[in-house]
Amino acid sequence: MKLRENSITVLENRYLTRDEKGNLIETPEQLFRRVAKYIASGDKIYNKEPNIEKTEEEFYNMMANLEFMPNSPTLMNAGKELGQLSACFVLPIGDSMEEIFDAIKNAALIHKSGGGTGFSFSRLRPSGSTVKSTGGVASGPISFMKVFNSATEAVKQGGTRRGANMGILRVDHPDIMDFISCKKDTSEITNFNISVGLTEEFMNAVEKDEEYSLIDPHTKKITSKLKAKEVFDHIIEMAWTNGEPGIIFLDRINKTNPTPQLGEVESTNPCGEQPLLPYESCNLGSINLDSMLIKKDNGYEIDYEKLGKTVEKSVHFLDNVIDVNKYPLNEIDDMTKKTRKIGLGIMGFADVLFKLKVPYNSQPGVDLARKIMKYIDDKSKEASIKLAKERGTFSAYEESIYKDKDLEFRNATTTTIAPTGTISIISGVSSGIEPLFAISFVRNVMDNDKLIEVHPYFEEIAKERGFYSEDLMEKIAEAGTLAHIKEVPEDIKRIFVTAHDISPEWHIKMQAAFQEYVDNAVSKTVNFTSDATREDVREVYTLAYKLGCKGVTIYRDGSRQSQVLSVGKKDETKNENEEKKSKSIQPRQRPDITQGITEKASIGCGSLYVSVNYDEEGICEVFTNVGKAGGCPSQSEATSRIISIALRAGMDPKSIIEQLKGIRCHSTLRQRANNKDIKVLSCPDAIGKALEKVLNTYVDIKDSSVNDIVRELEEEINEIPKPTGNLIEEELQKSRGSSRCPECNSKITHESGCVICPNCGFSRCG
Repeated sequence: MKLRENSITVLENRYLTRDEKGNLIETPEQLFRRVAKYIASGDKIYNKEPNIEKTEEEFYNMMANLEFMPNSPTLMNAGKELGQLSACFVLPIGDSMEEIFDAIKNAALIHKSGGGTGFSFSRLRPSGSTVKSTGGVASGPISFMKVFNSATEAVKQGGTRRGANMGILRVDHPDIMDFISCKKDTSEITNFNISVGLTEEFMNAVEKDEEYSLIDPHTKKITSKLKAKEVFDHIIEMAWTNGEPGIIFLDRINKTNPTPQLGEVESTNPCGEQPLLPYESCNLGSINLDSMLIKKDNGYEIDYEKLGKTVEKSVHFLDNVIDVNKYPLNEIDDMTKKTRKIGLGIMGFADVLFKLKVPYNSQPGVDLARKIMKYIDDKSKEASIKLAKERGTFSAYEESIYKDKDLEFRNATTTTIAPTGTISIISGVSSGIEPLFAISFVRNVMDNDKLIEVHPYFEEIAKERGFYSEDLMEKIAEAGTLAHIKEVPEDIKRIFVTAHDISPEWHIKMQAAFQEYVDNAVSKTVNFTSDATREDVREVYTLAYKLGCKGVTIYRDGSRQSQVLSVGKKDETKNENEEKKSKSIQPRQRPDITQGITEKASIGCGSLYVSVNYDEEGICEVFTNVGKAGGCPSQSEATSRIISIALRAGMDPKSIIEQLKGIRCHSTLRQRANNKDIKVLSCPDAIGKALEKVLNTYVDIKDSSVNDIVRELEEEINEIPKPTGNLIEEELQKSRGSSRCPECNSKITHESGCVICPNCGFSRCG
């Protein structure tokens, strides 16, 4: 197996099975064998004498040769007790308290099982509406989004990664203006990506500079009218400010809904590329295009015969996933098998362009995208028809658009372009259809050493052409682009373009080219430089609509409070007023009366007692006391004092928790390996966890309804079996807009509303 160092790191940290002590008990080969064997077992359902060994070998070779990878839950959970293999789900939210809290409960169960959830809040009556049954006033979609956020944030997944949510509101909902700006404060609703569902009526009104109607979803009556252009401007303003909300074109999505009689598509998965009906799930996988190239004397070319065979095997694989999957809800099991949607996509497209010497930002690049995706889509339909002849069509076929066309498919959809995140790191290629973010970047290793990571094909070309040097590679890493590097020949610069070298127009043209031959949608982030204007964002949104995209996500470099995408050196100088403000912050006086808890934690040195106190303004102090066994009492006391001052100075407790959790102590880790009672990694980790417990239980969730629902869910959620855990993931510090990975301190990139570290594979959405 040709695995790079980063690939092995990601597999070890996030995918390979560990025992109860956290020791690895699985190799990459064994992982792929486990997955292949389990997925191949699906053949038994349809064949009396299946050749399981042959199918298993085909599936294993595709993964071991890095030609195809399924979505992360399949790699993590196939062949294990949990057995939940789907990446994405959509749940309905009705307009009653019972329906709302049923949705919260179901979302928690899905997150516990390893999936992410999408919701439309469009059916909820607007804030201020009268609730006849109680005589009260409705709090509206945004308040309930916060409840969903708190509940799903509190529920740690039983799998090996945290889930994310997508929140969508129709543009004609009366609360739309508040929704558009609901993530202006980036510390709120942190477990959600949000998108506005745009309609054809709205887009026409924007174009004509007219008003459009807001409709109460409960009464179906028009409540007021707004200038469409002003609403569009508000969306643009917020997207320019911090990258959210994204937009999806609801009418366009429903125009290609293959089963309209089953319902209307109202939401997508968390990254936006998978529109789904309520209770549907989708099983995704991606073909590594880079592995479909043949090297010839005069360069590379695509091996379409190999690509076609890989598509056929991949469709077989994903169809089997539907049958062997252990779904978190019966309703999801039923709905998924009614439509049998799969989403086959690609990764490594940028690498292919490099080797074929085609610029990403060119018409030949766009034409190649269209050609490749048409071929994959056609072959996936052929494979689905072949499976339908062997196994039957999806059960809702009679209610589908294919019935009138006399096309008997096994799957209602076959193609999706997903953000490939960690599976592209495993495969050693670029993510999805995205351009590279950087040709060269700095990777942080042990003892604060830095290693320059260079794209292998660029390094090969640089050596062949005679301009390679380590100093030049470091210079490129600092610049983040080849554009102004004089030592690099112009023809090389033209080919090896990166995200910020590409104008937004070409980003959208590329997305639209792929969308032409994709059933579902296309995950694509349009990256802007920091000096991009609001008008630039408007042009992208307008072009995405005109060229037939189903949605779009943008990110302007440096637009969040803390940098998410960053290239090159940044000006570290602060605004003078901000400096004065930061210097003037003083902690408030310690209150005379507080309340709190004291928690005992076993550490490497014995016992640590952590007291966390709070008053009506929030958590205000921490005390620690080390037991008789010794330890580092002075350091623990110093840590506690600094934390207490920071809390009373107004620092967000979540930021402190993120810094403390995950810190390791060799003494504690040694003891932990032999003592199951030790649940923490160090004294700081114990303090962080105690703070988090108080924050979630006593301070942060003040709404009793949230407390009630979280407590009500605990017993049922804890009944879900946990797979052999990955300790590293449980120790993750959340990334909320930081420019650095909280695990390895490398630069992280922004993709479809999520962040991902290209070094170690850390990822988080919301």
